[in-house]
Amino acid sequence: MPDFSFLLVQFLNGLSQAMTLFLIAAGLSLIFGVLGILNFAHGSLYMLGAYFTFTVVRLFQEDAAAFWLAVLIAPVAVALVSGAIEWLLLRRLYAREHLYQLLFTYAIVLIISDFVKFAWGTDNLSVSRPAVLAGAVRLFTRYFATYDVFLLIAGPCIALGLWLLLTHTHWGKTIRAAAVDREMLAALGVNVPRLFTTVFVFGAWLGGLGGALAAPRASLYPGMDVEIIVESFIVVVIGGIGNLWGTVLGAFVLGQVNAFGILLLPRFAMVFIYALMAIVLITRPWGLLGKPLVQAR
Repeated sequence: MPDFSFLLVQFLNGLSQAMTLFLIAAGLSLIFGVLGILNFAHGSLYMLGAYFTFTVVRLFQEDAAAFWLAVLIAPVAVALVSGAIEWLLLRRLYAREHLYQLLFTYAIVLIISDFVKFAWGTDNLSVSRPAVLAGAVRLFTRYFATYDVFLLIAGPCIALGLWLLLTHTHWGKTIRAAAVDREMLAALGVNVPRLFTTVFVFGAWLGGLGGALAAPRASLYPGMDVEIIVESFIVVVIGGIGNLWGTVLGAFVLGQVNAFGILLLPRFAMVFIYALMAIVLITRPWGLLGKPLVQAR
């Protein structure tokens, strides 16, 4: 039987993973909730954020603030790339069926994947943690990474900031109105295509930020985008599409299932995730905190 310290550290590891998943899934949920786009390429934007972080850290490796500079630059670079994708290509698919959107965004996945292989190669890369967050803190008889403590603090702060942005600002209220009735919003004089572009760029910025913050925790490799997008979709399904706190809950649940599933049955750890998603889809297809699209009369 594992001791309490080990279980506590395992719980915190799952929680720190949930913070990264939340950032990525929040952008994915926001884009789908407002634009109605199944953006399978969202994981590729996360991957670009991680690789841009690696490049900035390497360019400014002599500077102690290189990582923090990368956290500022990489998400903005991802946002610019996503803005070009939305403006030049994606906005032509808003009226199409979800199948066309999924196929198109999967094509973007392939293009970005080849670009990453061409620009950075196929070897595993790593980003060093900032010196101020190096090392670990002692929890009883175990140690927990200081960088993960930072994620545990940053994640709730970002979630609170997003909630305030979406509920207490004019832009946030406009976004919520667009998710309900975009035609009525256009009739009121709002430039809906421009709003959609800003929402897509902001969602991509969140994905890029998630990639930047996740870069010091794991290796960077082509293919990391597919792995993270699958987990992000599961988070959105569990929590509820378009629900911010549902995304937080879904990320927390998935992080803990990953953390403790590997302890119970290591060979079948991934099965727990898909089994959980299946149970939610059967019992509450709209997610734990989501709302059904069609209210029962």
